Amino acid sequence: MISQANIDLFKSLFRGREDVYAVRWEKNGRGGYMPAYKVDWSDYNQHKAKGGSFANYEKKEHIPFNDEAIKEHLSGKSTIGVYPLLSDNTSFFIAADFDEANWRESILNLYHVCLEKGLPAVIERSRSGNGGHLWLFFEENVPAFMSRKIVFELLLQAGIVSRFEKEPSFDRLFPNQDTHSGKGVGNLIALPLQGASLKNGNSCFLNPETFEPVANQWSFLL
Repeated sequence: MISQANIDLFKSLFRGREDVYAVRWEKNGRGGYMPAYKVDWSDYNQHKAKGGSFANYEKKEHIPFNDEAIKEHLSGKSTIGVYPLLSDNTSFFIAADFDEANWRESILNLYHVCLEKGLPAVIERSRSGNGGHLWLFFEENVPAFMSRKIVFELLLQAGIVSRFEKEPSFDRLFPNQDTHSGKGVGNLIALPLQGASLKNGNSCFLNPETFEPVANQWSFLL
């Protein structure tokens, strides 16, 4: 049972753009994410019949991030993401993305450096189970160039990146850029606690000593 308290806690931590969110699509063995849109499908089908495409259909509207979308995600009926870089080039969190075979070792190295600096980082296993995210949450929105610079320094101290190269397990940071390019809504990050994946021990927060899911995900996030 997903309570309003769960939804409110989720919103308070995973704060991105409020005017749009991302939804995962899957078709014919392929999948990806796209902004959630409100569309008059009858009108769109007429547009398509005239040779138009969804990309150049101008009447679609972004759907704002909302409680119902969060509830669907937490219950496992959909998979959503947020766009962390706000319009003023700040964010309420930063996350480091890891994958490849040695992702656990790398993410744990970064976690320990964060603890040494007094930064309360948390580790999440990704939806696929083949990687993870290290999250740092802010009480106020912070300029992305500043938070990214700090985390790159932490990665350097953890031996995950150097001035010339990086560990293959480290993919990127979210936000993935210091400022908006002026095109689109920026990069998205898939959100944790996706209901279906959670049942398989994925998309969840981990005990860093055992890499097992913490017993109560919601109490852990309080």
